[in-house]
Amino acid sequence: MFGRSRSPERDRPAEQLGRSFGRLAVLGVVLVVAGLLGLVYVGVATLTTMLLFGWLLLVGGVVGLLHAVQSRGSNFFWLAVIVAALNIAAGVVVICRPEVSAAALTMFAALLFLAGGVFRLVGGVVVRGPQFGWTLVQGAFGILLGVLVLADWPHSSLYVIGCFFSLALLFDGLGLFAMGIGGRRIVGMVEEGRMAGSDSPPGGPDGSDRTAATPGGP
Repeated sequence: MFGRSRSPERDRPAEQLGRSFGRLAVLGVVLVVAGLLGLVYVGVATLTTMLLFGWLLLVGGVVGLLHAVQSRGSNFFWLAVIVAALNIAAGVVVICRPEVSAAALTMFAALLFLAGGVFRLVGGVVVRGPQFGWTLVQGAFGILLGVLVLADWPHSSLYVIGCFFSLALLFDGLGLFAMGIGGRRIVGMVEEGRMAGSDSPPGGPDGSDRTAATPGGP
């Protein structure tokens, strides 16, 4: 009797926001499934990652070349052409020889892990900041990971890149799923609170009129 009717215009933004968070959760589930499949079939994930990387380089190089042709009167024309040509050449090589490209990229990643681990260890010992212990652990882990990858190279190139890519998909999917579920829950709580406030009687929760005559009143 005292409640106010719900307006579809007022409910539409909340419903759209809830559906957006729902799609985010569904995308997270898809990424989690893709990450788990990649961890099971690591070799396929490695080849897929390299082919995807090669096509990205090729498409990016073509787009960069078209952009350079359109701005051929500028000062950076030849630099843009050279960068685009390098991207196209690298994309063609990666697409035609994904196994060799994976081996080279795995070697580069292992050297990067070693260099980063040594840098963290030396920096942690020299600086001795508040995160001294954690910095040493990170440095030692980077060195250990680089040594393990190099010790099994080039065989490690069959699974290292696919494993890293699959783990990235898995953790990104878990983050998106948690964000979508949490967002839908928050939207639902806000809607319940708004409905409870709009359905309450104007005189108070029990419907009684809070306005009382004062002792000196008429």
